[in-house]
Amino acid sequence: MRMKTAISIPDKTFEAAEQLVKRLGISRSELYSKAISSYIKEHRNDSVTKILNEIYADEKSSLDQVAQYLQFTSISKDKW
Repeated sequence: MRMKTAISIPDKTFEAAEQLVKRLGISRSELYSKAISSYIKEHRNDSVTKILNEIYADEKSSLDQVAQYLQFTSISKDKW
């Protein structure tokens, strides 16, 4: 199924799109459809990233001193 829609874009963007469709040998509709699909894919996980950023905003990024000591003392004293 296809949906027709009307959009307004700046003249320079339209002209650049016209040059691109000629160069690629595709229709204007195909170009706009591919561009929108690409934009949607690029931003698909934005809400997940936002939620994770909120969850970890108050998270400490350093090791607890006891954990740091245990980690340090567990490392072998061998030369590398």
